[in-house]
Amino acid sequence: MEPGFWERLRSNPWLQGFILYSIFRAFYGSGILLVTWFIATETENPWWVSVLFLLASMIFSRILFRQIKQRRESASINQV
Repeated sequence: MEPGFWERLRSNPWLQGFILYSIFRAFYGSGILLVTWFIATETENPWWVSVLFLLASMIFSRILFRQIKQRRESASINQV
């Protein structure tokens, strides 16, 4: 029997990656915004420190997500 539309859609690696990336960005982005708000309002740092923090977190999130994705891909290869 041929798999249905939803089964094919859920097994699509592009869709799985998109969902994983969306979940990651939602949690990571919320945490970064909270930390940035704290830096901007509760410390005596100049405004550009918050901007530098956001830039650094953007770079770090790319590196972190790449590592998560590689681990996920290697785990799926090992299962096959």
